[in-house]
Amino acid sequence: MKTVEFFYGHTTYSLEVPDDTPVLESRVSDLKSGRPGSEIVREAMEHPIGSPRLSVLARGKKDCVIIISDHTRPVPSKDILPNMVRELREGNPEIEISFLVATGFHRGTTPEELIDKLGKEFYEEFKDHIIIHDAHNPSTNVKVGVLPSGPDCIIDKAAINTSLLLAEGFIEPHFFAGYSGGRKSILPGVADVVTVMGNHCSKFIDHPNVRTGSVDGNPMHEDMVAAARMAKLTYIVNVIIDEEKKTVAAFAGQFEAAHRKGCEFISQYVSVKAVPADIVITTNGGYPLDQNAYQSPKGMCAAEVCANKGGVIIMLASCSDGTGGDGFYHLIADEPDLETAYQKFLATPQEKTAPDQWCSQTLARIARKFKVIFVADPEQQAMIEGLKLTYAPDLQTAYRMARQIKGEDATLTCIPNGISVVVTD
Repeated sequence: MKTVEFFYGHTTYSLEVPDDTPVLESRVSDLKSGRPGSEIVREAMEHPIGSPRLSVLARGKKDCVIIISDHTRPVPSKDILPNMVRELREGNPEIEISFLVATGFHRGTTPEELIDKLGKEFYEEFKDHIIIHDAHNPSTNVKVGVLPSGPDCIIDKAAINTSLLLAEGFIEPHFFAGYSGGRKSILPGVADVVTVMGNHCSKFIDHPNVRTGSVDGNPMHEDMVAAARMAKLTYIVNVIIDEEKKTVAAFAGQFEAAHRKGCEFISQYVSVKAVPADIVITTNGGYPLDQNAYQSPKGMCAAEVCANKGGVIIMLASCSDGTGGDGFYHLIADEPDLETAYQKFLATPQEKTAPDQWCSQTLARIARKFKVIFVADPEQQAMIEGLKLTYAPDLQTAYRMARQIKGEDATLTCIPNGISVVVTD
């Protein structure tokens, strides 16, 4: 027997499994380096892809906005932002630097979360120059064009009314954008609700190319790239992190070229071949992405590719912050069953996409095909059951339940971090 560790909140769950049990993991850990993350970032910025150095871009610019990730993303900003600020000031000591938090559709990031993300000293220096994006406030957003798929492209004014627009981020598999990072800093990061919902429509979520690891031919990705161009996103610094959330690689430069190079690089380490099984255990990679149910379909997507017909998926996510969105929850909870909810999603026109529908639709797509047993914090049981999933208080209980359903001879595949891999069939 061997022990498999599954990420959960700030800790892990352990499970004893037969020695021949497939464990699907990324090989990003192979990239471990003895160098500090800030040094890796600095080296990437010294050799930007498809762009002059940031110090050159800063020359003659009055001001600059750097789009930063919010509290739901484990971006190692302490490695990235000091390097960006230093090089901006090397090129232009007088440049005014502001930071725009890419909340997308999430709640606003708190000062405490910003201190944790940025470090107290950095936060104190720039706290009066930090803007929290609000997708639901039309007065702070402005139309800059029309997306290829039809909706208006409306972006935060802070991103538009600046001389130089930059972004930090990280690149990992993403369940509908293919990979995170790059253009996602704009859409959905700092886009208006109208633009986000138009891009995240049911037609796109149902598209066969709108899947983890898929960029080429992905209509959501194409909309996002167009939005970033319209916003005039000039330069990005995107990193790749290991299972300990530490920087192991970095890519800087023109947003399309640098992001593409980063995606090509990470795909070598995260692509794994599906091993079909009757029971598949997956996670959302622990904190911060497992702090609500809204994010959980990301981990489920990895298991979806592996689960046999009629199989059981065990999903681990603490959901310490609850649903992650009332809209996400009620789109399923208020329907009589998952099939009814799913068909309603498919019938929803692009211009009438409901807030958070994209995650609800993905969850329903998976849970209507497979039995989903969801391990979350005890106080979230009613919420999990409201989503029409089966609650379990811990992994051991969930595994016993799965065995009772599929039998003692059922096959098993383990995915310790479901958001870190691209599972291909």
